[in-house]
Amino acid sequence: MSESLISDTVKDAVEIVKDHHHDVHDHDVHGGDDHSGDHGGHHTSLGLSNTKLAMWLFLGSECLLFGGLISTYMLYRNRHSENLGPDQLWDIPFTSATSFVLLTSSLTMVLAVSAAKRKDLRNTKIYLGVTALLGGLFLAGQIYEFTVFYREGLGFTTSLFSSSFFTLTGFHGVHVSIGIIMLVAMIGMLSKEKVSGDEAEAVEMVGLYWHFVDIVWIIIFTLVYLIPA
Repeated sequence: MSESLISDTVKDAVEIVKDHHHDVHDHDVHGGDDHSGDHGGHHTSLGLSNTKLAMWLFLGSECLLFGGLISTYMLYRNRHSENLGPDQLWDIPFTSATSFVLLTSSLTMVLAVSAAKRKDLRNTKIYLGVTALLGGLFLAGQIYEFTVFYREGLGFTTSLFSSSFFTLTGFHGVHVSIGIIMLVAMIGMLSKEKVSGDEAEAVEMVGLYWHFVDIVWIIIFTLVYLIPA
């Protein structure tokens, strides 16, 4: 029963994504109508375009994933040796600095979306590039942090604490990497005018994913680094 439900949900999501390919055609057909604020895409009964609904469905599944990972870490965060626990390893000032860098990227992402809505292609690409750069700096800081922990003796299989910690933060790092790839790809598509549909909406979809990644990190940083075990 559950497998059938999951299969039907995936099929519905795929159909929603496919519908987005018809948005441009529908916009041309109804181009004479005055719809201020309507980007020409199909809209659901919720007032969202098909593309936005598909993105929100995807982000909802990601919430379940991170919810499970965070819960696992909270369960095992005390399962460590006396010499290799958070009190001995965490460098709060350094992690706070890298977190600030990532949160700053949310501001540049907002500016990119705003520029895209104004059809300011030059500034849109600039802000997308800055966002990708800030995300790269955060990843570099995370890799450095992992290297320091490994040198201190905290490996992936050292304890249940280390396994849950590296899995949680590592998965988030993978999501940041995917976000950077999306940002760079969007810059290339905008430069070559390869965006299918409304450009502002496409940039906004990348922005939704990026803001999600930032919000998840705020939760991780608070629960993992700031709240003592």
